[in-house]
Amino acid sequence: MSDFNKVLNQAKNAKSKEEILILVEELTELISENIKNAELLHSRAELFIKLQFYGKAINDYTAILAIDESDKHATGQIEMLSTILRFTGNDIYANPNTNLDPWLE
Repeated sequence: MSDFNKVLNQAKNAKSKEEILILVEELTELISENIKNAELLHSRAELFIKLQFYGKAINDYTAILAIDESDKHATGQIEMLSTILRFTGNDIYANPNTNLDPWLE
């Protein structure tokens, strides 16, 4: 099994934070050598989600869409992560619009 496939398999099964961080570094090295590889970007984005680094995951999904505009998984993940970031950044004391009514923002 090549290092490429080994890292991808480990990324799918990674559980501990330390293991995930090591795999992110390995994937980053592989991505620097294979910039147009959407599979590597998908794997790293999923690890970023496990670490709750949503902005970095969005960046990877955006890079995937630059490679393949029709990637529906990347599009869906960007929408989901953007929603998560929008709601986690909502301070109800700073913004009394708790219903998030768009006409009041």
